[in-house]
Amino acid sequence: MSKKVLVVEDEQSISTLLKYNLEQAGFDALTAADGEEGIEMAISHKPDLMILDLMLPRLDGIEVCKQLRQKKIMTPILMLTAKDDEFDKVLGLELGADDYMTKPFSPREVIARVKAILRRSQVQSELLEEQEDEKPSIKIGDLIIYPEQYEAYFEEELLEFTPKEFELLLFLSRNKGRVLTREQLLSSVWNYDFAGDTRIVDVHISHLREKIEINSKKPAYIKTIRGLGYKLEEPKS
Repeated sequence: MSKKVLVVEDEQSISTLLKYNLEQAGFDALTAADGEEGIEMAISHKPDLMILDLMLPRLDGIEVCKQLRQKKIMTPILMLTAKDDEFDKVLGLELGADDYMTKPFSPREVIARVKAILRRSQVQSELLEEQEDEKPSIKIGDLIIYPEQYEAYFEEELLEFTPKEFELLLFLSRNKGRVLTREQLLSSVWNYDFAGDTRIVDVHISHLREKIEINSKKPAYIKTIRGLGYKLEEPKS
């Protein structure tokens, strides 16, 4: 069965171009012209991937991404934008987008990115299933993580995470005691090399510390290893 891709794009010419090229590449392509319609179609049609424009009528791409992730809809998202804006890039990836492209782009590059995201998504799903079968929960100090439920508790209180924050915490916890470089975290959690832009890792680490550390200025769980990266460890009593 062919993979289903939902294109959420208000510019008719771009939407038509993407739909044509996706179908030529063997995908089942659907289209939506605004953010609200995009959310409705993501819920009703359950696409394997979304191509989501940042600037949309009714709801912009950032808000669409945010609402879908809040509803626990984890469909992979490739974001498109006409703006080469680093803030938009970091914010979009923080909220759960899987990749990011700036207009203008070639249809061939879009298809290549779509295929790459779907491959990575499949590998991640299989790996997660294997790991969940082996260990239903991970306990580190007062932190308990439930991979299958996408939930984590600190001192018995349920924590709120963006998808990428949770994936980062999960990866750190599964590598407890190991020093992980920013580049390793980018590659393993975001599955993409953002031209050495490791700032997004630091932003997410900061957010995690605010949620699982008693004192985020003196972290007991996520330690910075100067000149190398980060390490999650059991807090010293």
